[in-house]
Amino acid sequence: MRILFMGTPDFAACSLAALYELDFAEIVGVFTQPDKPVGRKQILEKPPVKLLAEEHGTPVFQPAKMRDGTAMSIIRELDPELIVVVAYGRILPEDILAWPKYGAVNIHGSLLPKYRGAAPIQWAVINGEERTGVTAMYMTKELDAGDIIAIRGTDILPGETAGELFERLAPMGAALLCDTVRSIKDGTAASTPQNNEMATFAPPLTKELAEIDWTKGQRAVLCKIRGMDPWPIASCDVGGLKMKIYRAEPWEASGRPAGTMEQVRKGLRVSCGDGDVLITELQAPGGKRMSAADYLRGHPLCR
Repeated sequence: MRILFMGTPDFAACSLAALYELDFAEIVGVFTQPDKPVGRKQILEKPPVKLLAEEHGTPVFQPAKMRDGTAMSIIRELDPELIVVVAYGRILPEDILAWPKYGAVNIHGSLLPKYRGAAPIQWAVINGEERTGVTAMYMTKELDAGDIIAIRGTDILPGETAGELFERLAPMGAALLCDTVRSIKDGTAASTPQNNEMATFAPPLTKELAEIDWTKGQRAVLCKIRGMDPWPIASCDVGGLKMKIYRAEPWEASGRPAGTMEQVRKGLRVSCGDGDVLITELQAPGGKRMSAADYLRGHPLCR
């Protein structure tokens, strides 16, 4: 089967690596996002999917737009029987979706129809979900609304960050993709319409969303800190400095107004709407990530 793969980050590279192991799959090309400048020196960095494709000698394409005819002309030349999309970061126009014999399939990081959109894994953690997973679906012009082929679920572990959940879901998605492609080849793939009335959405995260609202409940604050990791990282003002907050844990309620901070032996205690949290790991502007207790020993809060 001639397959065109579209994806960009490590999550997608895991699925591409699994496709290379299928003896009946011929990866005729890879679409990925353009190289991006990284760091203070703005050095161009290749996406993980591009690096993997180059290792396998697969042609790589990085179209800046999907609707100007460039991408479609490449697809006509490659003539794939199936398009596979995993965290590509682009919306595909209908003419591209309609070209392959077997259509286009997507591996999405949620239990659809919940959390359609760009950041399903992060919002599942932020919203305090106890369970999530990966879904294989046929792609349509509506975002993440196509018929479901198969779903695999998993519990969200206590204290698990979005980044840690990404690492667990990536191989799950890769295994599901291989089974999905195999079922399409064999003609046994399911096609179950989604219940649109149950759909929820997961818009992209922004730096503006990172600020912690201490008037929220203890659990909501802790889930936000976990869900914002690895990006954009939850933040708050500590001693007049904007701090990134990486780790926190529940703490007994003090009854103080929300946002009240107290330096304690294990870190930084902060009052929430219905309890307290203990910040245990943070990062000051221009500094390195470190334990809150160590930071506060050198930069004590005024009492």
